[in-house]
Amino acid sequence: MAEVSHSKDAPLVMGRIVAPFGVRGWVRVIPFTEMPENLLAYSPWHLKREGGWQAVKLLDGREHGKGLVVRLAGCDDRDAAAMLSGTEIGVYRSQLPAPDSDEYYWSDLVGLQVFTTQDALLGVVDHLIETGANDVLVIRGERESLVPFIRNQVIKSVDLDAGVIRGDWDPDF
Repeated sequence: MAEVSHSKDAPLVMGRIVAPFGVRGWVRVIPFTEMPENLLAYSPWHLKREGGWQAVKLLDGREHGKGLVVRLAGCDDRDAAAMLSGTEIGVYRSQLPAPDSDEYYWSDLVGLQVFTTQDALLGVVDHLIETGANDVLVIRGERESLVPFIRNQVIKSVDLDAGVIRGDWDPDF
């Protein structure tokens, strides 16, 4: 996931429409999910347009290369598909399965305070980045810190109710 919605009432951004695909209104999608095909399980999708989020029914879709190609209701030709290029795709939290007790959606971590195991405040999680090896917390405080999200090694605890992450990390690193 490259972006996260910060409003609890807004859909979570799960992907982006990047270009038309063919001449019949299909579009190419870059999912921000770990398993791209999972995005096909959610309908309706919510597209971020000038006026806000609009629900759109997903009619068909499949994996294609590193992304997806999909057909959306109301998008019947290449011109309509081209108009959607760059549009963010959102899904409401209520549409997603509950994470396991040791799993978190990125959106759950954004905004949490991060402390070292010695109670030094590093800052607040601004966003996360995916590196391939592991996810990384981007923490904004007195300075920006990049902390690997590696459970039980670097990240010692996550308390969503208290809004706190504790990690074994040198604040000067």
